[in-house]
Amino acid sequence: MNKVPGLFLACCVLPLIAAWVVLWSGWQPESTTNQGSFLSQEVILDVPEQGHNAWFIALNQPENCGQLCQGQLAVMEQLTVALGKHRQQVGLLLIGQGQSEVADVVPEVSTLSPGAFYLVDKRGLVVLEYLPQPDQTANRVLLKGLLKDLKKLLSYERSSSGGKQ
Repeated sequence: MNKVPGLFLACCVLPLIAAWVVLWSGWQPESTTNQGSFLSQEVILDVPEQGHNAWFIALNQPENCGQLCQGQLAVMEQLTVALGKHRQQVGLLLIGQGQSEVADVVPEVSTLSPGAFYLVDKRGLVVLEYLPQPDQTANRVLLKGLLKDLKKLLSYERSSSGGKQ
């Protein structure tokens, strides 16, 4: 009978000690599973009210962007096909100047990088940034990472809402 309280105490205290040792020694993983990079400051966009969109893919196209943004705009139009079955859950935004048949246009934000793609939640909070790459192959890999991150977020959104759509 004397072993039970000692065993119970060991089961409670040992995990706490192990957690403290891990935090104190710096054994935390340094990499993340997301492909994009988190923004260092909070940016909120004025997104259109659309109840069915859980997330938005935004392209920053300021007035002085030029050729880089034109190439990215063509890629953005291809994203509609790449989204597949998730197309109804994802809205497309164009930040700044320009026109697009597939995306809504929102006002320019000076703190965002020109030609970059962003993942934006339904409240307008910009979450992840995907900077444009000069090489087309590297740019495709980056956009595949964007789609991978988006699918993870949509999956999490579906599981946290209890499967209600």
